[in-house]
Amino acid sequence: MFDGIKLRTLLSTPQEWHALVIGFFEVLCPWPAQYMVLPAETSPVTGEEHYYLAGRGLGFIALLLILIGLAKLIKEVLL
Repeated sequence: MFDGIKLRTLLSTPQEWHALVIGFFEVLCPWPAQYMVLPAETSPVTGEEHYYLAGRGLGFIALLLILIGLAKLIKEVLL
């Protein structure tokens, strides 16, 4: 199934980590996303769009967990 994927090369460069972190924190930030997944030479996520999108997915999951935790905290405090 994963014949073409080498786990040693997964997140092995600073550019890959940078794209992942940008995607992760853009979800948690209240401002609109700064980067589009389009071919743009000036974008720091060019060539690493899959890491950017994975970061956005992880950020969305983290945001959901934070909101669920806050809802449980509010429920315990008020009820």
